[in-house]
Amino acid sequence: MRVGLTGGVASGKSTVSAMLSELGAVVIDADKLAREVVARGTAGLASVVEAFGPALLTPEGDLDRPAMGAVVFNDEQKRRTLEGIIHPLVFERIVALEEAAPEGAVVVHDIPLLAESGRADTFDAVVVVDVPTEVQVERMLRDRGWTRQDAESRIAAQATREDRLAIATHVIDNSGTLEQLRTRVAEVHAALTSGLTAPGS
Repeated sequence: MRVGLTGGVASGKSTVSAMLSELGAVVIDADKLAREVVARGTAGLASVVEAFGPALLTPEGDLDRPAMGAVVFNDEQKRRTLEGIIHPLVFERIVALEEAAPEGAVVVHDIPLLAESGRADTFDAVVVVDVPTEVQVERMLRDRGWTRQDAESRIAAQATREDRLAIATHVIDNSGTLEQLRTRVAEVHAALTSGLTAPGS
């Protein structure tokens, strides 16, 4: 069972991801893998240095992410070069992790921008962590120290709440307590384990 997990900024997707992992799901975080494949000493980092030069390394020999971001941010060709190095390595890791998953396991792909990517239909089910927009804003103000303008602009840059709900097989409401969230995550995991993928289930 291949499952896409998504949710807007400050929706609590990472918390849900951790709960699913505790319940026995195999969680694959593409963003985390993208960092791992260019970690110190990897062939991926060597390829980045070969393409962009050693100036992108910290004194300790790690990839200097802010410097890398500055190089590719306004240069489409360089961004494509970087993606051409990282994406195949991440894909290899994803395939290996899926193949290593136990028989009958629920394999959850943690993808923040799933609604934006148009890849929702490549999964057996899509789980959307949902909260009202105002709750997202309140959490960013409280937990991240952002201004309201920063929070609202980040939300505006992502898919709308309606767009995410439109691709959902299962919706996890995270506007209540942690215990309510844990109960709902367990319900969804049980449904995924038994193969219930019908919308609204």
